[in-house]
Amino acid sequence: MTAAPNPDENLPVDEVSAEPAPVSPYDLPGDWYVVHSYSGYENKVKANLETRAKSMHMEDRIFEVVIPMEDVVEFKGGRKVTVPKKMFPGYLLVRMYLDDDTWYAVRNTPGVTGFVGSGIKPTPLSRREVERFLGVQQAEEKKKAPRFKPAWEIGETVRVVAGPFADFNGIIEDMDVDQQKVTVLVNIFGRDTPVELGFGDIQKQ
Repeated sequence: MTAAPNPDENLPVDEVSAEPAPVSPYDLPGDWYVVHSYSGYENKVKANLETRAKSMHMEDRIFEVVIPMEDVVEFKGGRKVTVPKKMFPGYLLVRMYLDDDTWYAVRNTPGVTGFVGSGIKPTPLSRREVERFLGVQQAEEKKKAPRFKPAWEIGETVRVVAGPFADFNGIIEDMDVDQQKVTVLVNIFGRDTPVELGFGDIQKQ
């Protein structure tokens, strides 16, 4: 009995095993535009835009609405937690074909305050900008450690929760984000004494 021919056997090894290259968001249909909204209403505006595109039968011209997000490390209750944060509060990205009808539909969506861009017509994002916010670069950055965002500022009063100075209050004098350390001025016997502590050793008051 003759075995069925293998369609892959005559292909070079690279073509058989290679995975398809990831598609850049820039290469998808339409252009990417930045839309401004009221801060804190991004999710609502995203839903409004998607609903409006469907109700006006513009799904073939208004394709996608994205709120760019990034992972940020914060300290909560003395523990490190990774939380998703909006990269640009008050802004959304819309992939669309821009014409008078789609411009009007987006511009008059509840919660949208306008397009971002100079001139009468908004300027679409460049490939570099799109891939920075949504594409290859963002995927690579996700593989790295999340960006750390301190919960405190220099000059802020905090409470020490660990070590020999636990339960003391002090003022942050200096901060080293890379080393995740702070210098806190703690009042010891009536004198402000600088004490070096880790981010996990202090809490907001």
